[in-house]
Amino acid sequence: MTRDARPRIGALDVIRGLALCGILVANVQPIAHAGDALAVRTGGGDAGDAWLGLLVHQRFFPIFSFLFGVGFSLLLESAGRQVGRPRLLLLRRLLALLALGLAHMFLLWYGDILTVYAVVGLAVLLPSSWLPRRAVAGLSGVVVVAALATGAGTFGLVPGLFLLGSALTRYGVTARIEDSTRVPALLCLAFSAAAAPLAWLQSGTGDSRAMGAAGLLTAGAYVCAVLVLLRTPLGRFLRAVFAPLGRMALTNYLTATVLVLLAARLVGGSPDGWSTATVLSIAGGVLVLQWVWSALWLRWFRQGPLEWSWRWATWARRPPFRRGSRSSAPAAALPPA
Repeated sequence: MTRDARPRIGALDVIRGLALCGILVANVQPIAHAGDALAVRTGGGDAGDAWLGLLVHQRFFPIFSFLFGVGFSLLLESAGRQVGRPRLLLLRRLLALLALGLAHMFLLWYGDILTVYAVVGLAVLLPSSWLPRRAVAGLSGVVVVAALATGAGTFGLVPGLFLLGSALTRYGVTARIEDSTRVPALLCLAFSAAAAPLAWLQSGTGDSRAMGAAGLLTAGAYVCAVLVLLRTPLGRFLRAVFAPLGRMALTNYLTATVLVLLAARLVGGSPDGWSTATVLSIAGGVLVLQWVWSALWLRWFRQGPLEWSWRWATWARRPPFRRGSRSSAPAAALPPA
C-alpha cells in the first residue's frame, strides 16, 4: 500500500459478504435453469418459500448495488491522488467489468448482473462524477423514488442505488460507518418498522411496488444491524465468517454459478420443484466451500484471482499478487461485483 492509499474499511467487506450469501440463496433456482433470467419471487409455495420471499428475495441486491456506488467513489478519490486522469482509469475498470459480465452471461447464465452494473456505471456513475455531491444525492433520491413508484423492479433501482452509495461516500458517511452504534441502531429500527407493513402487503397481494419498497427498506435494516453487531463481541465472529467472502466477492459471485450448475446436475429434477431445504442446502454447501477457499487464499495472496485481474485492467499495470510484495498501484476498496 502506498503512503496515500486509503485503509480498507472492514465493515464493507462484512456487509458485502453477507450480501453475497443472500444473493446466492435467491439465485440458486434461476441459475439451475441454466439460461433463464433471474425470476422475481413474491412468496407462495411452502412456508419456507414464503419466508424466503419476505427475508431474502429482492433484499440483498440493493446492498450490492449500493456498495458498488460506494466503491466507485472510493476508487475515484484514491485514483485522483495517484494519476492525472482518474476517470480514464474508472472507464477501463467498467469496460473490463462489461467484458467479464458478457462472458458470464453468454457462457454460463443469462441472469448475470455484472453487465448491468457495467452499463449503468458507464451511463450514470461515470458522468455523475463531474456533478457536485449535492446534485448526486438529490438525483439518487429522485431515481429511487421513481423506480419504486413505477414498480421498475431490480434493474430500475440500480442507478439510484449506485448514486446513493456514491453520494454518501462523497459526503464522508462511508468513512465513518464504523464509528457509531446509536445512529445505525436507530436507523435499523426505523427501516424495520417501515418495511413491516409493506412486507405484509407484499405477502398478501404480490404487489411489485410493495415488494420493491419492502426489499429496499429491509436491505437498509440488514446493513444497519450488521454495523451495530460489529461493535459488539459478536463482531469478531461476523468478520471471520463474512469478510473473506466479501473480499473475494467477484471471484465468489462468478464461481458460484459454476458450482450451482454442478450441484443441479447432482440433485436432478426441475429446479422449480426443489424444496426450500434443497435450495438452502445447495447455497450452504457452495458458501462453505467458498469460505474455506477464500480464507485460505487470502492467507497467501492480497486479493482473489479475478479481483487481481480486474485491478490489473483498471490500473493498466501488473499489481503484486502475493502478500509481502511491494505494490505499484494503490489499494482501493473493491466495488462489489
